[in-house]
Amino acid sequence: MDNRNTTVLKWAQTALLAALCFVTFTFLQIKIPMPGGDATSLHIGNAFCVLAALLLGGGYGGLAGAVGMTIADVIDPVYILVAPKTFVLKFCIGLITGLVAHKIAKIGQSNDKKYIFKWSVIASVCGLGFNVIFDPLVGFFYKQYILGQPQEMASVLAKWSTMTTFVNAVVSTILVAVIYNALRPALAKAGLLVEVKNF
Repeated sequence: MDNRNTTVLKWAQTALLAALCFVTFTFLQIKIPMPGGDATSLHIGNAFCVLAALLLGGGYGGLAGAVGMTIADVIDPVYILVAPKTFVLKFCIGLITGLVAHKIAKIGQSNDKKYIFKWSVIASVCGLGFNVIFDPLVGFFYKQYILGQPQEMASVLAKWSTMTTFVNAVVSTILVAVIYNALRPALAKAGLLVEVKNF
């Protein structure tokens, strides 16, 4: 496959995974209302951000998650004001996952199924672990200092967000481990597995 076709394939897969991030967050979330009209959610949207980073590398994967989840926020009146925070955090999830999977472990250059499985899980844990820590933390400061929310309300949301984000991370890690390790050989066989040269 020449460079032009590879680029088109990467962008097509990025768009598809962005759409999956959007759809799973928008239609499959369990929203938990919070005081002051806020909310936190149980969802698997981040799983497809991580999956994108494993398949396409951190840049494309992060972009897929950032665009898909940000659009989902923008069309939801509850989340529209936190869309900029979402874009940055989801992009970081992709970058971290891609860095671990492709720069450190170089899973794209391996055919060892056990090695690929192990490092796909480790990379997922790193990307989603970042989110478990920084989503509530950045959310607290964003709500309080950018949106002017009272400290007590921002604190309550941060505590609930920590719990839901942790649950989301555990479920997403399991989901990604299953999907990626099933999908990768199928894409390779079909000639649709792109080579990740960087991370």
